[in-house]
Amino acid sequence: MTLNFSGRHFPSDIIMQALRYYLAYKLSYREIEEMFAERNIHFDHSTLNRWVIKYAPLLEAIFRKKKRLVSGSWRMDETYIKMKGQWVYYYRAVDKFGAVIDFYLSETRDEKAAHAFFTKAINQHGLPEKVVIDKSGANAAALDTVNIRLWLSGCMLFMIEVLTVKYLNNIVEQSQPKSEG
Repeated sequence: MTLNFSGRHFPSDIIMQALRYYLAYKLSYREIEEMFAERNIHFDHSTLNRWVIKYAPLLEAIFRKKKRLVSGSWRMDETYIKMKGQWVYYYRAVDKFGAVIDFYLSETRDEKAAHAFFTKAINQHGLPEKVVIDKSGANAAALDTVNIRLWLSGCMLFMIEVLTVKYLNNIVEQSQPKSEG
């Protein structure tokens, strides 16, 4: 998959640099517009918004394809963070080497949200051999649901081992997100 910049009024390197500033840093559309104007490159903040809407999902798909494989041993945790002025639960998992597997934002901390996170992560990376969690009952219940579905589908060889070993989750605790606030 390649990005198609045909029909755009700006070169691809300008568009990609503007997208990088927006996606990598906490900058508004208007701040990026101003930064480029200082370099005598003029576009409207609404143009940048259209670029983000068009190209950000395509970039994510490209980057996910190029991302290296993750280990079969996952460490999973969730925390409460402030995102754009609203408190949300941030579910995340890393492999045993610290590579980020996936994340999920939810308004609730319950089995449904944990199951949605695991479904998303498993769809992207396949079934893990084992998952280390904290003592959250919701996470354990979600993994039990995944294992029950595997068992009912006849995939008893691929059951996920669930561990609750606090010190093994330290690697996830150290991968805290930067919250806005």
